Amino acid sequence: MLLVLLLAGCSADTPPKQGRWQPRPGTAWQWQLSGRIDTSVEVPVYDIDGFENSAAVVERLHADGRKVICYINAGAWEDFRPDHKDFPAALLGRGNGWDGERWLDIRELDVLRPLMAERMDMCREKGFDAVEPDLLDGYTNRTGFPLTAAHQLAYNRMIAGLAHDRGLAVGLKNDLEQIPQLVGDFDFAVNEQCAEFSECASLTPFVEARKAVFHVEYDVSTGRFCPTAERLGLDSMRKRLALDAWRRAC
Repeated sequence: MLLVLLLAGCSADTPPKQGRWQPRPGTAWQWQLSGRIDTSVEVPVYDIDGFENSAAVVERLHADGRKVICYINAGAWEDFRPDHKDFPAALLGRGNGWDGERWLDIRELDVLRPLMAERMDMCREKGFDAVEPDLLDGYTNRTGFPLTAAHQLAYNRMIAGLAHDRGLAVGLKNDLEQIPQLVGDFDFAVNEQCAEFSECASLTPFVEARKAVFHVEYDVSTGRFCPTAERLGLDSMRKRLALDAWRRAC
């Protein structure tokens, strides 16, 4: 069954000229950030936590023919990560609503660049194919810092560059307002809840560029969002907020 899925998605996984993996629209995926990874889901792409999973997990998924995306937090500090002491206190802003997390001052590119480079190195060394840097939309939130759209663009482009320098594909997480400016810098998009907030059409520049949009909803039924997702070319599923193994794809 998996072989059939992968053959059907061959055109979706054709590498771009730069040699990086480039997921195309129509690529099914699994997103699991909590619990022991269930490697049995028959999809060609997995998105899993970079810190919490070993190179052996990535290797096992590769052996089954999957591409694997490395989730890291690029916009907020997390007190439970092994590198949390490396972040200067002056960079830490308001809490973002998740336990142990605080927004980062993304204006400080020179300070954050080596810290994020180390995380990208971890992803590369574990064998991941791509990176999902979370919270790339701090400027739209109450971070405790006077962030502007220009600051966010500069930071997001820095993050994309760090990934590309390591041969990794990189996804734009949310940040719908800046998609027109950033679609050329990122290889795919990851979106939460665009259907719930009637924003899915904002993601069409990625699809038009033949770049996958990996999309999830938490509170909207598949019956409500799948017709729109399919019309727009999004790769969509419903997940629980805990992002465990459970999924319900369109």
